[in-house]
Formats: sequence, C-alpha cells, structure tokens
Amino acid sequence: MSEIASEAVRPATRQSAFRGVLARLNLTTWVGVAIVVLLVLAAIFAPYLATHPPAKQSIMDQLAPPGGGYLLGADQFGRDIWSRLLFGARYSLTIGLFAILTALLIGSLIGMTAGYRGGRTDILLMQVMDVILAFPSLILGLALVALMGATMTNIVIAIAFTATPAFARIARAAVIAQRDREYVQACRAMGFSGGRILFRHILPAILPEVMVMTSLWMATAVRTEASLAFIGLGLAPPTPTWGGMVREGFDNILSAFHLALFPSLAILILVLAFNLIGDGLRDAIDPRLKDAS
Repeated sequence: MSEIASEAVRPATRQSAFRGVLARLNLTTWVGVAIVVLLVLAAIFAPYLATHPPAKQSIMDQLAPPGGGYLLGADQFGRDIWSRLLFGARYSLTIGLFAILTALLIGSLIGMTAGYRGGRTDILLMQVMDVILAFPSLILGLALVALMGATMTNIVIAIAFTATPAFARIARAAVIAQRDREYVQACRAMGFSGGRILFRHILPAILPEVMVMTSLWMATAVRTEASLAFIGLGLAPPTPTWGGMVREGFDNILSAFHLALFPSLAILILVLAFNLIGDGLRDAIDPRLKDAS
C-alpha cells in the first residue's frame, strides 16, 4: 500500500521540482538556449538558407570579400563561406550530440554501478576511469582518431571515449549520496532488485546533475571536434567543418582575415551557448552554488 502511495505522489513531486528549476533559470541561460535552438534550426534548414552549394568552386571569386554575391565572402577556392558555415553546423552538432549521448549512457551506467555496488567493483571501475582521465582529452582524442581514421563514426567514438570518465564520476558521486537514503532502504526492504532501485528510483534523483554535465560537455565536444579538424584530423575536404575552415583561413590570414574569422566566431558562439546553459542549470538545480559564488 505504501508503494502505491509513493508511486502516486512521486510524479507530482518531480513535476513541481521541474517547474521550480525552470523558474530559477536566469536570463543568460535562456539566451544560451535561444542560440542553440537557432543554430540547430539553421543546420536543419541549411539547404534552404544557403545561397550557394557548399562545395561549389569559382575561380573568379577567390577570396571575395563579404558582400555582393557572397554574404560572408568566399574562400581561396571561391566557395561561399555562409553556405559552408550552415552545413558545417550540421557536422559539429551531430558529432557533439552523438558523442556526448554515447558518453552519457556508458559513463552513467558505469558510475551508477560502481556507486551502488561499492567494494571491489567500485575500485576496479573507477581505476579504469582514472587511467583514461590521466590523459588530456584532446591528446587522447587525437591519438584515437589518428589510429582509427578520420571518419565521423571514429571521431564520435574518440570524443565519447574521452568524455565517459567525467559522466562516470558525476554519476558515481550522485549515487553514493543517494544509496543510503530512506527511500532506497525502503525499496531494499520491500525486496526490489538493484536494477529497479537504480533506474526507477535513484536515476530520477541524479538526472539533474547528469544533465548539467551533458550541457557543459557538449561545449567540450564541439571544441574538440573543431580542434581535430584544425590540425587535419577532421572530416576530409571538401566536407565543410568549422575547424577545417579556420585552418584553411590561416593560409590567407593577412590578405583575407574573414576566412578564419567567421568560423571562429561560430565555434565561439556555440561553445559559449552550451556553457551558459550548463552554468544556468547548475545554479537553478542548487541555488547554494550561486550564493557561494
């Protein structure tokens, strides 16, 4: 009977908590959300917003300045920068999203298992995560892509591999904070399995912290993908990627600075937007962090 009552009360409690988090979101968080939404829409409707095919070359329009037939100018091959930025957003967002979702699922599962089981399982899993964390994420991602090849799938795997320990750590800490609570002890007393306790009762309690980490690591994933493309380990040309556009623009930085400027600004804006969302969610979930800062 108590289980039925708790199941009836829990949805309302979760809904009110969710509304409370939304009410505490500040203006900068909504600015970040608006920027991400606009960039996602731009990526989705890139074929309709682009003024030229992204790979179309024009010898007569090499290094054309912004304005005229090219909104943001043309690169050294006469390709439209505006169109390449729009299609490049597709690759940056897709790679970042799938990489972080993969890291979220695997890392959270590892962290939740380690935190709930404890003992040798916890020690073994966390030591493996510590070994991965010992390597700088960009260097580790660079090495993995260099070994596997610069394809979209391999880039996603490399970024996800470097991000998994962070999600495992945050999930483990959150589960340890929850596993001795009264509601968990009550579930054990009623004979619930460990999987049911973890995924049906503990997971909703730790989900806000995991979502904050997701937003912050989306910014890291976008930055890592751009860095890999900048050093030549991104998607092969003529595929438009923001990091690749910055690298190509550096060859003509003195005569046509706009080639590197606009993709750099795109990366900056997207990374800033995800950081604003992550910081706002963190402050809304735990207002004490905002007061302390």
